[in-house]
Amino acid sequence: MKTSALLLALPISILTNFSLPAAADSTAGIILSTKCQGGYNINIWQNHTSGELLYRATNPNGNLSLSKGTSQATEGVRVYKFRKGIYEYWVWDGTLDNPQSGTLEVYKNNRILMRQACKKS
Repeated sequence: MKTSALLLALPISILTNFSLPAAADSTAGIILSTKCQGGYNINIWQNHTSGELLYRATNPNGNLSLSKGTSQATEGVRVYKFRKGIYEYWVWDGTLDNPQSGTLEVYKNNRILMRQACKKS
C-alpha cells in the first residue's frame, strides 16, 4: 500500500498545479463520484455543451485535474480514461459483481503503477 501511494505521489506531485476550468462549475455536471483506498477522491464531470470529460482527484499527496477524457463500455462496465504525458488514469465505474464498487488504475508508459479499490459516493 505504501509503495502504491508513493508511486502515485510522483505523477500527482508533477501535475498538482492543474485545476478544472472555471466554466466546469456552470457548464459541466458530475457523472461519477468515488472514494478509493489511500484517500483518493475522484470526480468525473461531463461538459453539457461539448461532451468533454473532466477528471478531478484529491488525495493526501495533492490534487490532479485532467481534461479530454474518453469513456467506453468494457465487458458491461464503463471505464473513463485520461492521459497526461506518459501517465494514464483509468476509473472503472463499477464491477460486474458490484455496480457500487470500482477501481482506480494509474499507468506509466502503459505499465500499471497502482490499482486501488473504490466505492461510489
